[in-house]
Amino acid sequence: MRDAMRIDWDVPITANDGLVMRADVFRPEAEGRYPVILTYGPYAKGLSFQEGYPSAWQRMVQLHPDVAAGSSNKYQAWEVVDPEKWVSEGYVCVRVDGRGCGTTPGVVDPYSPDEQSDFVTAIEWAGEQPWSNGKVGLNGISYFATNQWHVVKHKPKHLAAMCTWEGAADFYRDMTHHGGILSTFWKNWFDMQVKTVQFGAGERGKRSPVHGQLVCGPELLTDEELAANRVDFGGDISSRPLDDPYYRERSIDFEKTDVPFLSCGNWGGQGLHLRGNVEGFVRAATEQKWLEIHGIEHWTHFYTDYGRRLQLRFFDHFLKGEDNGWDREPRVRLQVRHVDGTFVERGESEWPLARTDWTTLHLTPDGALTKDGGGADGAVTFDALGEGVTFLTAPLKEETEVTGPSAVKLTISSSTADADLFVVLRVFSPDLDEVVFQGAIDPHTPVGQGWLRASHRKLDPALSEPYRPYHTHDEKQPLTPGEPVECAVEIWPTCLVIPAGYRVGLTVRGKDYEYNGKSGGRLSNFKNELLGCGPFLHDDPEDRPADIFGGKTTIHFGAGRSPSLLLPVIPKA
Repeated sequence: MRDAMRIDWDVPITANDGLVMRADVFRPEAEGRYPVILTYGPYAKGLSFQEGYPSAWQRMVQLHPDVAAGSSNKYQAWEVVDPEKWVSEGYVCVRVDGRGCGTTPGVVDPYSPDEQSDFVTAIEWAGEQPWSNGKVGLNGISYFATNQWHVVKHKPKHLAAMCTWEGAADFYRDMTHHGGILSTFWKNWFDMQVKTVQFGAGERGKRSPVHGQLVCGPELLTDEELAANRVDFGGDISSRPLDDPYYRERSIDFEKTDVPFLSCGNWGGQGLHLRGNVEGFVRAATEQKWLEIHGIEHWTHFYTDYGRRLQLRFFDHFLKGEDNGWDREPRVRLQVRHVDGTFVERGESEWPLARTDWTTLHLTPDGALTKDGGGADGAVTFDALGEGVTFLTAPLKEETEVTGPSAVKLTISSSTADADLFVVLRVFSPDLDEVVFQGAIDPHTPVGQGWLRASHRKLDPALSEPYRPYHTHDEKQPLTPGEPVECAVEIWPTCLVIPAGYRVGLTVRGKDYEYNGKSGGRLSNFKNELLGCGPFLHDDPEDRPADIFGGKTTIHFGAGRSPSLLLPVIPKA
């Protein structure tokens, strides 16, 4: 007994192939059967948030003191619930170290079928323990949310509800290849956040500040042995440029997603999570689904009173059977964003919003973005690896809310056999200062972003919508130099109330967005400086060789071509 909890460290759970996983179990002091909140993942359950991710923890508790209030914070760990705040509410919290990480041996292969099988085993084990009421809920951020989308298709019988807090759903489109362009995040993430807590690190790893044991187990493996016990995750991804079974078996199956869930996204989650949260809500088979979208850093609201109380109401309803009004909760809860960084909460019934006034703005050769400017002849050419060209509206005559997905249609040609398009939805003040926000990671995140490799322009007509083009990514269609082709680019969902006098901008670039201001600094768990896109970059020279992607890109106008931006404008009530 400690801190009003019964705690069992390193409890064994045997996987289907005989491998023994290790879990920490936090239970109420009183005997009984309780619902379970479970996580399975690679971050070493014994590594404290404060030691593993100090810069994130310090910023969070400084700006949001309610996170640390009411807890000793001794059991805080990265992107999972604080057991002190959940056990006191009548829950058992189970943390399972994923295969090959922390105190669990084996080969590290993130999101793999082996991991999914282990996750199912852990859920079923938790549902059958004498302290369990048989209902298991999944709750966690990022990895601990993403793998919820993956495990539900296996239909574990004790899985009763899920809260996917900022978790991607499609391993190809949301995570590894934005518009077909390789994201370098995953190779760096594997180096910085997974290899560092691999089972067998022994004394080279950290010790738990609570019980003093090594968080990566007592066994000490050589560097060669450690390397043999993990896949080449970055290499596996970069060697597969098209969507294929490797990605699909690591992705959601929408038709089999039939468990009640609360999907929580972040307006600033450009580059990893937001698309999956929305797609999961829109396309999942279950009727018992809710969507919430907020702002600021992607880990923060999971721990604030706002986020924790929302999660508790959801799980109290589905795991405890409480009639607490959750069934009457609006299906969509939006924290509507304003240019000063504040938010106003609003309930909605669907996504996209049914009352959306889908507004087409035309790009013109002279750099304008206008409702009535289509049809002008001309062309604009820019360096294919350069900063591109920006199109601006006139100052808005009235306050305008933009909430939802958007899309860009372009007719382009390249001087080479391919071209990468980076489109950035932007907003500028009357004196043309750009409006940026604290994003999920980066403090200078633009309003919206989209990506497309021109050779991946093929659309799936069954899944495409005017506001969300859906690309198959199943074959390459190289360009003929100088020959125009039409490309539809998805811009991930966004939300902003734009004051009168401000301007909307669209930039078409040949490389990642960079904020034209001060640096966002660095965080302890990322390799790169934060310059506007956080760690979600597309700068692998092998994926973007200069002889193919380093030429000139031309946007064509006129002759039946009308490059345009489709915006989700929300009429005033």
